[in-house]
Order: sequence, then structure tokens, then C-alpha cells
Amino acid sequence: MSRLACAFSDPHRPTLVAFTVAGDPDPASSARIAATLLASGADVLELGMPYSDPTGDGKVIERADGRALAAGMTPTGLFALVRTLRDGGADAPIVLLCYFNVLYRYGVDRFCSDAAAAGVDGLLCVDLPVEQSDELHPACRAAGLDRILMASPATGDARLARIGREAEGFVYAVSSRGVTGVRDGVPDAVAPFVERLRRTTDLPIAVGFGIATPDQALAVIASGADGVIVGSAIVSLVEAHGCDEPAMHRALGAYISSLRAALDPSPG
Repeated sequence: MSRLACAFSDPHRPTLVAFTVAGDPDPASSARIAATLLASGADVLELGMPYSDPTGDGKVIERADGRALAAGMTPTGLFALVRTLRDGGADAPIVLLCYFNVLYRYGVDRFCSDAAAAGVDGLLCVDLPVEQSDELHPACRAAGLDRILMASPATGDARLARIGREAEGFVYAVSSRGVTGVRDGVPDAVAPFVERLRRTTDLPIAVGFGIATPDQALAVIASGADGVIVGSAIVSLVEAHGCDEPAMHRALGAYISSLRAALDPSPG
């Protein structure tokens, strides 16, 4: 059983996916941030490959991408970060979120091979539609990476069926239209969307975009999802405590622990 399959294997324990931008605020600090997220209760680590034009992300993650790029983060540096985590004992699944231009410039086959060799489990290419991923799918398959696909409530039935059929690892269900960022609540459309998606796939479904509080995480699970993806709220804490790393780790640890406590089943 793959690491991702194991992370979603307990039907009574929702999976918590924690996102951070690789290299934010700098590569060494980023590795320590990732370790804190995992130690505090995250089941899956999602690392964003910083990109100069992150069209799927809001201002919080866009600023983090800028900090990481300014600090010198590259694909090679990202793979080194993953190896640092693995060498430090991290055995949780690690998923990379990226944009296709990075893969294209690096070489798709080479990127997937190097990612897998570093210890990556899955790859989510935000701006590559399933209809145009003929080059990426075989490269992921050859490297042993799960190709994670995204779907939104606006996705039509035929396309949703293809996503459900071709995705691997889990399906990333976008909660609403727009870019990433903290929102006031979970849209009413999430539950019917998860139900539609469930009819197309046997894979786990994790919901992201706008999930920030324990109550929102619980609402996502109540909608029928198997997991929640939290990103902008984490990145905001990194930004807020960028000049005080001990305070940053305390804040991140407390935040992830609060989400984990809310999602964990009650004793008895």
C-alpha cells in the first residue's frame, strides 16, 4: 500500500493535508516548518513549488512564492528539501503542487524521476487540464508518482467522470470558484459536489480552498469528504512570524493541533 493510500485508509479518521510553500521564508526554515506541520498532526504534506505567476493562488500564497524565489528556491532545492525531510525520519506522504512551465523547463520525465528519487509520492499540476496531460501521465506512471487531479463544483459531468477515472492518490476537490485564500465559511455547494464526485471514483476526496478553522474542517468532513486541505492559513502564520522562528513554530504547532483535535474521533 502506498503512503497516500495509508494516509486515507482509516474511514473513521479524516485526513489532514497541510500545505506550505517550499523555500518560504528560506529553504532551511522551510524544512523546519514542514517538520513542525507533520509533528503536530498533519497526515499529508503538500509542498508548493514557488512560481512567479501562480494563477490558482491568492495573495497570501503569491507573496510566499515571491519570498521563496527571492531566497533562491529552485526545483533542485525543492528535491533537496524533500530529501532532508526523509533523512530526518519523515514517513508521511509528500505531494508537490506545481505549475507546468516549471516541469516543462526542467524536463517532465526528469522532474518526475528526480521527485520520486527524493521521496515525493504525488504530483498535482494546477494549470494542466486533464485533457492536456498526455505528457505528464506517463512520466508520473514511470516514476511511481500518483498524479493528483483537481475538480470544482463548476466541472461538468463528463469531465468530472474523466477526472474521477484518471486521478490517482486522491482527488483534490476545490470548494468554490476563485483562487486560494481564507473564507468565512464552507459553501453550501460542497456537499452536493462531493456527492457528484463520489459517484465517479473510488479514490479518497480531499477538499481545499478556503478551509481555515476547525469548524470549517468539520463542515467539510460532514459534507462527505475524506480529508481537508489547509494552506493559506498556514502560510499566513509563516508570514506573520517570519522574524521570530520560535514563535512561528509555536503558532503552527498550536494551529495544526487544533485542527487535528477537531477532526479526531471522540473516544468511545
